[in-house]
Amino acid sequence: MRDIRPPRLRPGDRVAVVAPSGPVPADRLDRGCDRLRKAGFEVTLGAHVLARHGYLAGTDAQRAADLTSAWCDDDVRAVLCARGGYGALRLLDHLDPARFAAARPKPLLGSSDVTVLHRWLARHAPVTTLYGPMVAGRALGSDALGPRWAEQLISVLTAPDRSRLLHSPHARELVAGLATGPVVGGNLNLLAALLGTTEVGSADGCVVLLEDVNKESHRLDRLFTQLLRARWFDGAVGVVVGSWQNCGEDADAILLERLGPLGIPVLTGFDVGHGPRQLTVPLGVPAVLDTASRSLHYPRPALR
Repeated sequence: MRDIRPPRLRPGDRVAVVAPSGPVPADRLDRGCDRLRKAGFEVTLGAHVLARHGYLAGTDAQRAADLTSAWCDDDVRAVLCARGGYGALRLLDHLDPARFAAARPKPLLGSSDVTVLHRWLARHAPVTTLYGPMVAGRALGSDALGPRWAEQLISVLTAPDRSRLLHSPHARELVAGLATGPVVGGNLNLLAALLGTTEVGSADGCVVLLEDVNKESHRLDRLFTQLLRARWFDGAVGVVVGSWQNCGEDADAILLERLGPLGIPVLTGFDVGHGPRQLTVPLGVPAVLDTASRSLHYPRPALR
């Protein structure tokens, strides 16, 4: 059986930074790239990473070309997204599955809007991907935050761990229990946007990761209900939820009302998503969700 884990990175490896979604602030991009260089990586930028086309970082063709070029360059060992926003969904019809599947395996890093690229790769070029801080985001591209989240990201990319424990002491048990399975998911809104496509996949046998931002109560309810009615959660073994940033005080109550009847463990408030605490969470490889210890434990490293 093919090991979907790409090789871990080593000092001197080249990483490519691309902008598949919204326009990128140049100052934050510079700071994020500097942190990557200080970690020992050679950083190359997509040709259109600072482009702007309305509310997008360049045209669909430009953004797709940068992503394809980075992914298919055998000298690039990881592809890191500069920021989220909106636009990755528009790229999918511009990507060639055969080219991505034939390329040297490498991790993709990104969150929020990049959820659709995680799901697209899982369908067309299965490889471990990383749901975590982006290069021009708050954790890497801002001087206002401490180095913890950047250091944890670099550790996931480089450390030859036998196992890894992601612990989130502020998380809260909604439904207690243990669950083991590959971690899938990402941004709730983007998962719902993929319904009806082959890329949405299934949560069957998996631990589901969810997070979102700026959603009123009725919108959260609608997104959960849409995914439930589409039977996307069928067979899921556990749910780990990150930050409900700016989603109101009743977000967890809605989560429990809609997903509690599944009868599987649910942990909320995990340090992933749009909040100031941003762990890097591997997708596509097995982990153990333990709501009592507020942790995700990966028995094997995400990268080999």
